[in-house]
Amino acid sequence: MNKPISAKRRCFEYLIITFAAVLYGVGTSLLIDPNDIAPGGLTGLAIVLNRVVGIGTGLWFMLMNIPILIIAIWKFGIRFTVSTIYATTMISLSTDFCTKYFSDFQIYDKILGITFGSAASAIAIGLVFKCHATSGGTDVIIKLLRIKYPHIKTGVLYILTDIGVLIAAAIIFKDVAAAMYSFLSVMITSFILDIVLYGRDGAKLIYIISDKPDIITQRLLDELDIGATHVFGQGAYSGEKKKVIMCAVKKRLSPLAEDVVRDEDPNAFMIVTSASEIFGEGYKSYFDERI
Repeated sequence: MNKPISAKRRCFEYLIITFAAVLYGVGTSLLIDPNDIAPGGLTGLAIVLNRVVGIGTGLWFMLMNIPILIIAIWKFGIRFTVSTIYATTMISLSTDFCTKYFSDFQIYDKILGITFGSAASAIAIGLVFKCHATSGGTDVIIKLLRIKYPHIKTGVLYILTDIGVLIAAAIIFKDVAAAMYSFLSVMITSFILDIVLYGRDGAKLIYIISDKPDIITQRLLDELDIGATHVFGQGAYSGEKKKVIMCAVKKRLSPLAEDVVRDEDPNAFMIVTSASEIFGEGYKSYFDERI
């Protein structure tokens, strides 16, 4: 059972949500919207509908969120949904406020719009997610899908839910290039969102079979502060029993670990593979909430 969140912590989270909502609004109104980019999700759909019916993008975003927020209350409860309603409202207000009062700062450059607008949106969404809320729209749908399919990362699910919006953008803007730019925006948002949510904590998993396992292990412990585990194996052909060193190494330390092995035993058999997520001391906590 999760521990209740303290009032001080909750206030801090609402400050983060407010900042994230403003950042999202700025990115949408000043960078993405002016360049006819529909970055997927309800934001992209709101931009498309804004071209069809002259209602503000932020207001469209809020109107479309109403039925989704009702589903959120049903599935996640009012406590979760209150913060999501707040985030959604702030995003809507920030988007239309910036469009109305800061239009002179809008940047009409598709490359800049895609790059910085998508980055701002991704960072904002990630911050909101970390505060136990969502920015509404497809975020709620993504949250539901993550419960059912926890092995699929959030960024990938965003891509899968954005195809329809990209097609609509191509039709409404009457420009296939607009849909292609929008797809680039989705890709950038997905990439940066995964960094914000999961961090660059990818590591290398190294297996070392050597005649000097104790010396190599000691050097890894003493010089690089890398934990290691001995796995006892047996050669299928020779029948010889050996200690196999297994260690998870952060990427920046991987070359140094490989150098230690080469120094001590140039004939060592070493397997180096990538590990996308590591849990345990020095990495992620087992008890962190899966986003």
